[in-house]
Formats: sequence, structure tokens, C-alpha cells
Amino acid sequence: MAVGRTYGKIVHGDGCWLLSEVEPHVAIRLKQLFPAIPKTSKAPFRLPATPLTGADLAWFLTRYPMAGDPGDLDALERAREGFERMQAEVGRIMQADWQPPLFVGLKEGQAVRPHQARASEVLAMFGGLLVGDEMGEGKTYTGAACCLLPGALPATVVCPGHLKAQWVRKLEAFTTLSAVVVDGLTPYAIPPSDVRIFGYSNIGGWVDYIEGMGTGLVVFDEVHELRTGPETSKGKACRALADSARMRLGMTGTPIFNYGNEIWNLMRFIRPEVLGDWEDFAREWVKEGAQKREVADPKALGAYLREQHAMIRKLSDGPKPNTIVETVDHDAWQLDRVEEMARRLAERATTGVFQERGQATRELDLMMRYQTGLAKARAVAAYCRILLEAGEPIILFGWHREVYEVWLDALKDFNPVMYTGSETPRQKEAAKDAFLSGESQLFIMSLRSGAGVDGLQARASTCVFGELDWSPAMHAQCIGRLNREGQACWPDPVTAIFLVADDGSDPPMQEVLGLKASQAQGVVDPGLGVQTAQRDDSRLQRLVERYLNREAPVAAWRASA
Repeated sequence: MAVGRTYGKIVHGDGCWLLSEVEPHVAIRLKQLFPAIPKTSKAPFRLPATPLTGADLAWFLTRYPMAGDPGDLDALERAREGFERMQAEVGRIMQADWQPPLFVGLKEGQAVRPHQARASEVLAMFGGLLVGDEMGEGKTYTGAACCLLPGALPATVVCPGHLKAQWVRKLEAFTTLSAVVVDGLTPYAIPPSDVRIFGYSNIGGWVDYIEGMGTGLVVFDEVHELRTGPETSKGKACRALADSARMRLGMTGTPIFNYGNEIWNLMRFIRPEVLGDWEDFAREWVKEGAQKREVADPKALGAYLREQHAMIRKLSDGPKPNTIVETVDHDAWQLDRVEEMARRLAERATTGVFQERGQATRELDLMMRYQTGLAKARAVAAYCRILLEAGEPIILFGWHREVYEVWLDALKDFNPVMYTGSETPRQKEAAKDAFLSGESQLFIMSLRSGAGVDGLQARASTCVFGELDWSPAMHAQCIGRLNREGQACWPDPVTAIFLVADDGSDPPMQEVLGLKASQAQGVVDPGLGVQTAQRDDSRLQRLVERYLNREAPVAAWRASA
């Protein structure tokens, strides 16, 4: 069909659309529709030949036709039609009455749940997917179901080291697939198997061998481990694995630990074309200033990821946890004795040269979190004793070894067991078994050692935070160890108790946690909206300000000095 006025030329090839001779006023419109095109760039413009881009470009050409070979224009029309078919199919899959397909390779008596089957279908259609289901919704089984997709084998799973054995157990109980754990940093001949399971801690040693391994599906379990991107050793290996795989599945209930820019790093491993290069992402989504990490509109970004079928999320059917924040006494002397040092570090954090400022801020953070944990350790133990003596088994979260020692001594009559960074995987399993069997009533767990651990909900419905983490996502992960399917207290809610001091590092950490929660909730949970975010200081700036604005060191410290 003859075309009258044209506003440029379009060519299809090399996996992209090339637009040349675009008239200036049309180029302005084009850049508004495709923010991946830099605002200052000039034609020719390159756009990836994805179904979504093809659909948008075909729509744009209805208003601003461009000249092109009939074959190229036909390819654009086919891309538009293909995108519409995919949209219709995804819409059908998301209907409540959708019937999942049969999965070949399930053990007898096992079944894939609808939300898990939906995730596998979307993954098969788009080749990459972030599953952000809330903790306890069976993400491991979702990953196992995806291993049964055509073309998924051999599959490779990368997970936190303490979850490797759990992956083998669930794969072998749920499917007929064989699985093998890959240990160590030194490559060796991996025994033949359907699924190979690496840890984030050892995948870096295999980076030079990944391309030759052959991977149909790669599953990044607790993919928030990659939120700093491919610059680390594990990040480089995982990026190589993602590039060589036919399908990429990322799974975490907490994709954002700190600020919204972390989602861009995760998408680089799963669906890099969705958010584009960093410059594109920053220009479109990141707030000006804010150290280039705070997303201006988290809710809009979350909606965009869902519209692109790059992220899917199943909310828990169980009750929301009952959260209690209690202020406990603290040993003032423990904080007073480091008051002068804290002041000096705070001054260096604002007046020193660049490297000195960063080092001083980190030292202040480490010192005050440690001292705050110690200062309230006995009060935390006393609070826990009330619960334990009432017959309530509890999970107690902390961070510092010396704080654990206080808890172990004060609560030794409850036979406490440990699941922290110091125990081997075998020791951690033994601790878990002792708690689940009733041999122990107190399970002391590191804030960052329990992501993905399943089974504790069979014994406990109460957790206590004796120390805080800077990230609200970490707290959510911890609560998720209990607030999941198999929780005996449902329909009553799980109880999460935060024990805080009114001095030291706790007050500024509570302030910053509110800002971070607003970023995570806006992207992940559209129904929650966005909380009012306070000014975008660094996560430690308020700790620095707290000690710069305090009165002179107290007399008790002077006496002890």
C-alpha cells in the first residue's frame, strides 16, 4: 500500500531497529516514547528488536510513517501481532479460572500450585522472570517446577550456601530430577545430573568454566545476593551464567534491601533489556541527586516491571505479622565510655578528606552498633526470659558474637542453639534439628544467616530482634522464617518483637529504616503505596549527626576515663 508523507527511514537487522533521517520534531516525540534513546543523541537511533519495542514502534509509525523495505515493515507488523498474542496469553494465564498444564517429571502425589505454574509459563514466554513471592509461598517449588520446562535441562541453581542441601531434598522429593551439589572454588568434573547446585560463595571460582557447562535454565535463589551487580566475583560468574543460559529465573521475597536502584542490578541478570543501560535507567527512574540510588516513583517502577512481565509476586494468604516495638533499658556506661571517640569519628566524617570521611563513618557505624548491642544485651535476655518461662519457643536475632555470648550465658537454662555465620552447614542443621525436636527452646540466629531457611515455623511463632539491621528487607526475611505455610499459630498472626534502646545507634537506624521501606514497598507491593520518605541522607549520616549534636560527654564517662 502506498504511503504518503514519511518522517524518516526504518531498517530491521542485527537484532535491532535502525531509524535514520528522522525529522527533528519527530525525534523529540520518539525520545519521549523511548527513554532509552539519550535526549541529546542524534539519528540514527537504535532500538532492540523485542516484541514490546516492535509493538510501540508500530504504534508510533501510525502517526509518523517511515519509509522502509516491505520485508522490514512486515517484520514490524509481525512483531506487533506477536506482542498482542503474548499479552492475550498472559492475560489468560492470570485469570482465576486458568487451568495449569500437566508437568512431566513430578513425583507421584505432588502438584504444582497455580501461582507456581503461572510463573513457569511466564518464564517460558519471556525467557527471564523475577519471582517476588512473599516468604513462605513455595518459591523453591516454583524453581523446581521451572526445571521441568522444555529446554530447561541441564539446569543450574545458585543459592546461599546453607540452602544447598535443602534444594537437593526438595528437588528429589518434588520431582524425578537428579541433583548434585557443587562444592569448592576449584573446578572439577561435575557428576552427570539434571540440576547442578552452586552456592554464591563458590560460584566465583567457576567463572572460566561456566560457558562450557551448558545451561538451559539458571535459577538465582535469594537473588538479592546479586543486588550490587556483576562487579564482584560472584556477580561476574552469575552474569556469565545468565548470558549462557536459555532461561533465567530470579527468586526473592525482598528484591530491594536498601534503595530502588538495586532492582536495576537484579534485572541485569534476569531481563537486562527491560531497564536498559544505567544511563537510561537513571534518566528515567532515579531521583536527581540522592547519590543516584533513590527511585523517584517506586510505585510507577513496580507497575512498569509487572507490565513488562519481568516481575510477578504472590502475596501470602496468611495473616500479616503482629509487629511490636519495645524500648528496653540499656547499660548507659557501655555507651558513655565511647562517647568521646564517637564524637571524634563524627567530626572526621564531616571535616576530613574524602577517604577519611568514609572510613570514619564506617568506623562510627561499626563501633556504635556493637556498643548498642552490648548495652542492651542483658535487657534483651531478660525480656526473652519472660517469654521462655511462659513456654514460648522463640527465634532471637542478633549480629555480634559478643552479644550472643551474653545471651547464651543469661539464658543457658533454655539450652540455646546457634545458627550464625560461625557455624558450618552441618552444625546449623544440627541446631535446627535440636530446636525442632524440642531439645532447645531458644534459637539464636544471625540477621543475615537465615535467608530461605524453611521448617522453623513448625515450632515457633514468635521472633525477637535483639539487634537491628540497616535494611528493612532483612527484617522481612527474618520474619519470613516463621510467617509461612506450615505455621501452627495461623489464623492468629506471627509476633515479631523489636527491642530497641533510646540511645546509641538504634534511634537513627529506626529513622533510616522508614525511608528504605518506602522504596521497597513502592516497587514490590503496589497496593501499599509509598510511605512519606524523609530527606535522602546516606544511611549513616543521621548517626554522624546524632553525635555531632549531642551535649558534651557525660560526667560518668569522664570519671571512668
